[in-house]
Parts: sequence; C-alpha cells; structure tokens
Amino acid sequence: MQRNFLFWNRRSFLMALLTSLMGFFARPFMLFAASKSNETRWNLSDEEWRQRLTPDAYKVLRKEGTERPFSSSLNNEKRTGVFHCAGCDLPLFSSSKKFDSGTGWPSFWEPLPNAIDTQVDFKLIVPRTEYHCRCCGGHQGHVFDDGPQPTGKRYCNNGIALTFHADI
Repeated sequence: MQRNFLFWNRRSFLMALLTSLMGFFARPFMLFAASKSNETRWNLSDEEWRQRLTPDAYKVLRKEGTERPFSSSLNNEKRTGVFHCAGCDLPLFSSSKKFDSGTGWPSFWEPLPNAIDTQVDFKLIVPRTEYHCRCCGGHQGHVFDDGPQPTGKRYCNNGIALTFHADI
C-alpha cells in the first residue's frame, strides 16, 4: 500500500511539472498587450505609446508588466486626493479607498464608478482577475478577495501606472 501511495504522488508531481513546462514553452514569444481602448482617441500605435510614456510605464501599461514591490512612492502616499491613470489621466481611485496591504503596491478596496474594466488572465496558469483603465485600456493591476470590508476586495495597483492629484 505504501508503494502505491508513493508511486501515485510521484506520478502526480511529474504530470504537474510536465504540464507547467509545456504551458511555459508552448508560447515563448507571445507578448501580452494592454486591452483595447474604449475611446478612439486612445487607440494609439505602439510607437505613439512609447513616445508618450517612460519605458517602465510603457512596460506596465501597454505590455502588462509588473513593477517591483515597494518601488513606487505612491505606496506611501497619505494625502487626500485622487489617483489617475498615468496613460490617459482618467480618475481611477479616491485616496479615501486606499489602504496599506503590506504587499508593496498601492492597494484600494474600491475603484471610482466606471473607471476600470476587468478580464481573467492565465499568465500564472491559475486564473486571476486583471483590471485596466476603462478609457485607454492601460493595465493597472489585479483584484484579489483578501481586502478590507465593506467590499472584501484588494485592487493591487502598479504605482507607475498611476499619477496622484492632491486636493487643494
């Protein structure tokens, strides 16, 4: 009985490893891109986006990259104001909905109305909910179900994908 138990665990492990490797190598040249814009004025070419954004912002907003944790000054932003999309300046989050998640990225428990769209992504094999700016389609981050009440959501945002406009 012990031998069958070990045999099946080893087989299960090897199958999981093989499946993961196949998923990784099956599409090595596939590039992820930002979502399509809902407004024609923001349907810019890659070259236009490269001219408009810094290289790091382009990687996050247009190619769905992720900045290093604890690298954004917005993670520690405590003033009252509004966080906007760095791509098109659409207001996305109120500072009153920001909280310290301890993850190293600015986190919010609720976006402003009609500010974001979501889609499921499988880049890490397991499904996650990605969200992007409703206006320009720029990638912002991912939504998780471990946030504070009243929503229980954590909108984990790349700081480089945001700008902050303080209230005067």
